[in-house]
Amino acid sequence: MSSLNPKTYDSVPAHKVAFLGLGVMGYPMAGHLALAGHSVAVYNRTTTKSADWQKEFEAQAKGALRHAATPREAAVGADIVFCCVGNDDDLRSVVLGDDGAFAGMAKGAVFVDHTTASADVARELSKAALERGLHFIDAPVSGGQAGAQNGALTVMCGGDAAAFARVQPVIATFARAVTLLGVSGAGQLAKMVNQIAIAGLVQGLSEAIAFGQRAGLDMNEVLAVIGKGAAQSWQMDNRGKTMIEGKFDYGFAVDWMRKDLGLVLDEAKRNGARLPVTALVDQFYADVQQAGGRRWDTSSLITRLK
Repeated sequence: MSSLNPKTYDSVPAHKVAFLGLGVMGYPMAGHLALAGHSVAVYNRTTTKSADWQKEFEAQAKGALRHAATPREAAVGADIVFCCVGNDDDLRSVVLGDDGAFAGMAKGAVFVDHTTASADVARELSKAALERGLHFIDAPVSGGQAGAQNGALTVMCGGDAAAFARVQPVIATFARAVTLLGVSGAGQLAKMVNQIAIAGLVQGLSEAIAFGQRAGLDMNEVLAVIGKGAAQSWQMDNRGKTMIEGKFDYGFAVDWMRKDLGLVLDEAKRNGARLPVTALVDQFYADVQQAGGRRWDTSSLITRLK
């Protein structure tokens, strides 16, 4: 049996797809594609992980599964190539060059990038794709590891409307919402908006819990009450209790958040947006890193206030 939580998949014609990058997000996302009936070729820098993925899902998969030695090999014959890697440089390394995915893709195929990367690299790779007769959709996700496991991610997309229409039903295999927000780069910009909002929410929740604890309140009871009012948020519902308990191994790591906020702050310099709270919270996350919390989840901001 697979490690994924049960999900009912919409009926979508089977496609030949590839998935590049089998990290904490990509591994279950690719798994949902296999369980939904698509033929899936996977590539991961650590080849043993690709073999483990195939072994886990092949018993329940309806389509053919294989693992490839290079991104190019994985992409051969694929209608859609999905990708979820670490950053701009990682993305370029699996897309470009003789062993990159673009070199193996047939004209008309679509590359869907779920990496949280810069809007600039999305525009760059979209241009390179068009020069080869390919399509590129930047499609960062929100929902964390749990969302990937449950097939309930939110996907923010940028790119050509016709190409998006082709891939949207397939992306829905591991997502609950898939939205085209504009031209190439719009998906990455929307993900930046998402991270700005989260940064402020987590800092506010951290201060609220720390204040309540100092005041001698039962914060589980307090959150149960205020969570029914205007203060309610996903962060409160899903991280409030674990923050009270001092447990920080439930999701998106501080290192990853700092990477994302770096993209946000770079883009803000370019477009002139003023982000004083986001810049401050980024420095607070730097404090958490220095305290040994690089792999703690983002709710660990509260540790600065203890």
